[in-house]
Amino acid sequence: MEKWEVYMEIYQLKRQGFKVRRIARKLGISRTTVYKYLDKSPEDMAEWMASVKTRAKKLDPYEMLIHTWLSEHPDLSSAQVYDWLKERYKDLVVGESTVRNYVKELREKYNIPKTEVKRVYQAIPDPPMGQQAQVDFGQTIQKTSSGKDKKLYFISFVLSHSRYKYVEWLDRPFTTKDVIRTHENCFQFFSGIPSELAYDQDALIVVSENAGDLVLTSEFQAYREERKLNLFVCRKADPESKGRIENVVGFVKKNFAKNRVFYHIDQWNELCMSWLERTGNGKVHNTTKKRPVEVFALEKQHLRPVTKKISISSIDSSITRTVRKDNTILYDSNRYSVPLGTYKPDKEVYIEATDTNHLLIRDQSEGPIIAEHQISSERGKLIQPTQHKRDRTKGIAAYIATVASQFDDTETATDFLAEIHRRYPRYVRDQLDLISKVSKSVEVEIRNEALKECIKRKIYSATEYNDVVQFVERQHQTKTKPKQSNEVKSLHGIDPKLVNIKPETREVERYLELLKGVTVCPL
Repeated sequence: MEKWEVYMEIYQLKRQGFKVRRIARKLGISRTTVYKYLDKSPEDMAEWMASVKTRAKKLDPYEMLIHTWLSEHPDLSSAQVYDWLKERYKDLVVGESTVRNYVKELREKYNIPKTEVKRVYQAIPDPPMGQQAQVDFGQTIQKTSSGKDKKLYFISFVLSHSRYKYVEWLDRPFTTKDVIRTHENCFQFFSGIPSELAYDQDALIVVSENAGDLVLTSEFQAYREERKLNLFVCRKADPESKGRIENVVGFVKKNFAKNRVFYHIDQWNELCMSWLERTGNGKVHNTTKKRPVEVFALEKQHLRPVTKKISISSIDSSITRTVRKDNTILYDSNRYSVPLGTYKPDKEVYIEATDTNHLLIRDQSEGPIIAEHQISSERGKLIQPTQHKRDRTKGIAAYIATVASQFDDTETATDFLAEIHRRYPRYVRDQLDLISKVSKSVEVEIRNEALKECIKRKIYSATEYNDVVQFVERQHQTKTKPKQSNEVKSLHGIDPKLVNIKPETREVERYLELLKGVTVCPL
């Protein structure tokens, strides 16, 4: 309906005695609009209509597009509207203030309010050129083309003097290897290395901060020594020391990522690089009143040059997780299973997240893979393949027959196991598992005798069967032990038979005759 027709209709209804609320409801307009039209005389209305027709705005061709954006995303900022227009219409020449005023008018026109939450930081002087870069991580949840939620992770760098930025995204959590790789990419992007890198207390980089003495993860420590990096870790709850990078993280979330649809991680990184060139580094900074890209042209001359390229594949990126009693590990708010029997007190395994969004679990750092899972983007889930569960495909009867076959008298063993099944129906698999394990650890003769002893004494329990097996085994060892001789062995090692030999004795007269020289018969 044309504005003049609306005006005439409002006046007719008013003369008929309708109240403002009923007029607004009948015509499908707001009460504010009704009041605005009632305040105008026909002459005023004619002049206003003439002025509106002659005053066209530069962004009027994009009114419906901007209105759609604001309707779908009421929290959209005018700066983000400006960036989206520049992204879609590269030839559009318009000032940011023009966009800001136009968005404000559209919000008033279509009654689309906007709520903002601002965070306050204390200003600190900028460090010299090439002195410092700040690093931090961020997360967002984006809508995919199919309407599902997708969690994305990013690392951001900013040179503290020029505010020149670098951002890189992943569709899975970062590992230490990813952190090192993104550092290398950032140094290539900056064409140099700053004198100091400031970090938050992230577990991928810092193990602890012991009164200022940093304890880094082994992988990042090796990288630090090779690159000769000078690190500075910010204290917790200290936004002033890392305010620049926190502003960058918020800027990336609100200006680039907010309300943007995710299709693929490679395309997402390409769009982010274009955003950095166009807005993140190309737009005049609100604090410095300069374009970061222009200041960076001077600052990069003060960066330490990258003299050699580091091979990321040679750096170990494994991190450890403690195995829980239910044979699972925790990773990114989900539980991932390991093979049954892996758990031991204080048992740790080594994990690695691959570029293909898979989680590899190893018993040793360089050992074989004991489990592999597809990383889930959800939270609170148990990821457990069939091979990590108890074998429930085999029925109880078949399982009893399998265990009974370990004994010579399978019929008696079957009856024994069936009685255990009757007494422990809920735990029969655990009972059969233990009996099978114990039986395989001893000889057939011992397990047969233990079975007879259990039936004789009416013992129907896997743990008690284990005790009987140990008793029978000790009895067998006693019977087969060689008997000890009562004969006492000589300490000097001479044969006892020689010790007991007695020499022949003769009379003394014969020896006296020999001494006198008298010839006598041979002795």
